Amino acid sequence: MRFFLIEDDAVVRKMLEKIIHESGLGEVVGQAEDGLHVSIDQLYAVDVVLIDLLMPGLDGIQTMKKLRVQGFTGPFVMISQVENKEMIGQAYLHGIDTYIHKPINRYEVISVLRRVADYLSVASSLDSIRRLVQTLEKAKQPIAASHETTIEQKAQQLLLTLGIAGESGASDLLAIMRWLSEQEQQGRAIHDLPPLKELYAKIVQRMYKEESLVQKEIRAMEQRIRRMVLQAFTHLSSLGLADYTNPTFEHFAPRLFDFEEIRLRMQELEAGEKATRCRINVKKFLAAFYMEIKGA
Repeated sequence: MRFFLIEDDAVVRKMLEKIIHESGLGEVVGQAEDGLHVSIDQLYAVDVVLIDLLMPGLDGIQTMKKLRVQGFTGPFVMISQVENKEMIGQAYLHGIDTYIHKPINRYEVISVLRRVADYLSVASSLDSIRRLVQTLEKAKQPIAASHETTIEQKAQQLLLTLGIAGESGASDLLAIMRWLSEQEQQGRAIHDLPPLKELYAKIVQRMYKEESLVQKEIRAMEQRIRRMVLQAFTHLSSLGLADYTNPTFEHFAPRLFDFEEIRLRMQELEAGEKATRCRINVKKFLAAFYMEIKGA
């Protein structure tokens, strides 16, 4: 699992990072000492946020509310020495999934985070089952033309090439590619995509009718796609760092991403930085991805 720590005490952050690393629970991919300077852009590669309840600037509850509005759908684990049941109740009401007490106890941290990992694993399995059922339902319907099948096959092959076939956003991307193919068959140009939220809405509305579910899934899709694109971005950067003449790197890096950002990510990887300050253009990636599979 990938964790992000929001905690004003540097000693606590260091302890948590050490426990997470030594217990094999995952890795800490980012940290912040308050909620003021944390945004969704820092959380696209994050599974779980560990957050202090009492912090200067924005407290834990205010920070959670802000990040939920921005689209983060993962679990929050609250860390605090506050014993006031009303305050803890408010924290649960506003979105925390579980609670770790201060002072930090190694066994409690491991126990809580393993429960969170189990929950995420079950949720992921249920999501995979749901998507498989949807795929089987679609398979029962007659295929209008072999073009759509070819597009999907090419997209799956490109996902493998980019090292993101196993990402949860892969099925979302395939749905987007199918939609773009349909639009083109109807005579609509696809070189200029609609705004991303509008695009995601068009895909999600095919699966859900209830508005509350639509809005929730749009936010979840946005996060899955962003995380997947970030993974492709880092994968290509790693290939370029290992071998600048790698054919996959040479062909796809400048087509799918801004090459200056790729070079910056290569420098970050070389310096051992897990998180990134790079700007990733998801819209460009989706349009370029479609052009690649269309022309393949």
